[in-house]
Amino acid sequence: MKIALTGASGFVGRWIARAAIDAGHELDPLPGWRLGRTADLSGCDALIHAAFQHEPGRYRGGEGDDPDGFVRANLSGSLDLFRNAREAGVSQVLFLSSRAVFDGYPAGTALADDLPPDPTSLYGRVKADAEMALVDLAAPGFRTASLRPTGVFGPGRPQKWSRLIRDFLAGRPVPSRVATEVHGADLGRAAMLALSDPQMSGAYNVSDLILDYHDLLSGVAVLTGSGSPPPPRADASLLSILACRRLEALGWRPDGLARLHADLSEILRDAMGEES
Repeated sequence: MKIALTGASGFVGRWIARAAIDAGHELDPLPGWRLGRTADLSGCDALIHAAFQHEPGRYRGGEGDDPDGFVRANLSGSLDLFRNAREAGVSQVLFLSSRAVFDGYPAGTALADDLPPDPTSLYGRVKADAEMALVDLAAPGFRTASLRPTGVFGPGRPQKWSRLIRDFLAGRPVPSRVATEVHGADLGRAAMLALSDPQMSGAYNVSDLILDYHDLLSGVAVLTGSGSPPPPRADASLLSILACRRLEALGWRPDGLARLHADLSEILRDAMGEES
């Protein structure tokens, strides 16, 4: 299968690209393409849309002081791309959405694959609107679906935990926090499984670990010999957890804890190698 991938050079896109190549697919990273432009999708069987325009390091709130430009690039630009794919004869489109589409639900809600979106941020609304528009474009010979990942971690830059790790090792206060996470390699595998699903449609939740900063930074302390105390554990009972039953039915078995243990030294090097 020839897969076109937007955002292939980004942190998440690199994991998806690696998964596609490992699965034996031909990858077209669409060099030079940007949101708002027409993509050359000739000869492509599938499109994975992982590109997103936002303020560096920010997704919720990533519109900065230009919400109109944010919507124009990320919603209008995505819808133009989806139509472009259908007109080019691409048979499958997979959109990288976000768990942010569920932010309006009360803490502790079990978030099923088929739960209707309830976003609260502009970021979440753009993702939810793009999801719904993609569903409406589906037709015989043109299958569409979205992935809704939680926070994505793994080695690579930009390193999401860079500031956290730097503050911890410098003895500066760090917050107590617990969150759901998924390793980039497991997200890449999820994308490949969704494309191979005969019933590909709707949305697939993508989540794995419940990770507390206490445990993450305790691991960092062991690797570095730091005497800084990790923050107290946070209350995990208030987390809303993404249920991933659709992916699990396809054989998805994430291995984030083992991957975290194996990759923590590299994550630490990436974090300390970035400028603060």
